[in-house]
Amino acid sequence: MTTRSKHASLPLAHVASCGCGAHDDGGGRKAVGVDADIKDRNLKRLRRIEGQVRGLQKMVEEDRYCADILTQISSVHEALRAVGRELMRNHLKHCATSAIRGSDADAEEMYDELVEMMYKHSR
Repeated sequence: MTTRSKHASLPLAHVASCGCGAHDDGGGRKAVGVDADIKDRNLKRLRRIEGQVRGLQKMVEEDRYCADILTQISSVHEALRAVGRELMRNHLKHCATSAIRGSDADAEEMYDELVEMMYKHSR
C-alpha cells in the first residue's frame, strides 16, 4: 500500500524534505524560518483576493453582466498567480536549494517534487 502526501500526487517517499526546515507536527508539513515580510505580503494579497471573491459572489447574485464577472475572475486568477510566484520563488531559494546541495537522495526527491509542481501548477 502506498501512502500519498496531502500536498502532491507523489508517494510520501518521493516528497523531498524541505531545506528550509519544514516539519510535520501531525497537522501537515509546515515551514519554519519563513520570511516575515513575504508572509505579511502574501497574507495581505490573500485577504484582498478573499474580498474579490466575495465581490464576485455579489455580482452573480445581482445578475451582473457576464463579461464583467469574467473580467473580475481574471483579476482573481492573476492575483492568485502572484501569490504562487512568490511562494515558488521562496521554495526554490530556500527549500530546493538546500535539498539540491544536500545528499544525492534529497536532490533526486527535490527534482521529482519540482517537476510534479511544474506540471500540476502549469494547467
